[in-house]
Formats: sequence, C-alpha cells, structure tokens
Amino acid sequence: MLDTHARKYVNPFIEKGADFFIKLKLTANNVTTIALLLGIISAILLYFDKNIISVIVLWISGYLDAVDGAIARKINSSSSFGTVLDVTFDRIVEIGIIIVIGMKVVDVRFNLIILLSCILISMVIFLTVGAVSEKSGVKSFYYQAGVAERSEGFIMFSLMMLSNDYLAIIINIFSFIILITALQRINEARKILK
Repeated sequence: MLDTHARKYVNPFIEKGADFFIKLKLTANNVTTIALLLGIISAILLYFDKNIISVIVLWISGYLDAVDGAIARKINSSSSFGTVLDVTFDRIVEIGIIIVIGMKVVDVRFNLIILLSCILISMVIFLTVGAVSEKSGVKSFYYQAGVAERSEGFIMFSLMMLSNDYLAIIINIFSFIILITALQRINEARKILK
C-alpha cells in the first residue's frame, strides 16, 4: 500500500540514488546484488544482537531495492532476468531475517512458520498473476498492489527486530496483513483474468 501510494513522495530521493549509481557505472543488477548483500549483513548483525544497526542496514538494502528499478528505467535496461533477481533476492533477505529470529527466539517458531506460509501463498498469487496477466506497468510484469507491500514488510520486520516483548503479536499481525493481501490479490486475479 505504501509503495503504491507514497512512491511519489520518496521518488525524488530514489531518482537521486539512481543517478549516483549510474555515475559510478553500476548496473541495476549490480545494485540489486548490493541490496542482497546488505540484507544478508542485516541478518548477520541481528544474529549478533546489533538490532538497531541491523534495522538501519535493512532499510538501506530496501532503499537500494527501489533504486535498482529506477536505474533500469533510466538507462532502458529493464530485463526479465533483472526482475527474477530482484524478486528472488527480496525473498532471500526476508528469509534471512526470519531464520535468525527463529534461531534466537524459540517461542515464536510456530508463529514464524505461519508467517512464512502466508508469504509463500501471497507470493505464489503475486507471481502467477504477474506471469499470466497481459497488463503491464513501469515494472517488467504486472504488479499487484496490496495492503502488505515491501515498505509494510520492512516496517513489520523492523518491529520484529526491535521488540522481543511483543514479538509473537507482531508476527501474527504481519501474517494477518499478508493474508489480507493474498485475498486482495486473488480477488483481483478473479476480476482481471478470464
């Protein structure tokens, strides 16, 4: 929801980042890979109880995840392979954070299994609709908006990373939001796919 509706407010910052990396002669896929590495570093920092730094690094990773697409559009280098890298690397970062939380907080492992299940269901719908839909947008495939997009995910992951006291509640709320998003996406798919 935030990615769709607030993008116009943060887009100038994203465009400046794209211009910066273009001047450094980095491709969109290079920046996607840097975002992945920072996401993995965020998970490692979380493992070693550097929670605040971990959250900051996660958000830098997320920022670069937006910048890579801006680079691809600016230099007309959008590709299907870039899309595959982007979507795959996003999930690797998310899984890394979830695995570390599961390793450190045994009491929430069942909650994390539910969260991973909700993410899987939502992503299957998202990717399948993107693959079979004839619609397209600025991305290289049809992008289904929903309540839980990347920014909402980062907010929820940040809360999970910073709060042990309410961790199970935060995970359950996150799972519920993703489930609502999956239902939104399946309902939209029913309408647009004949």
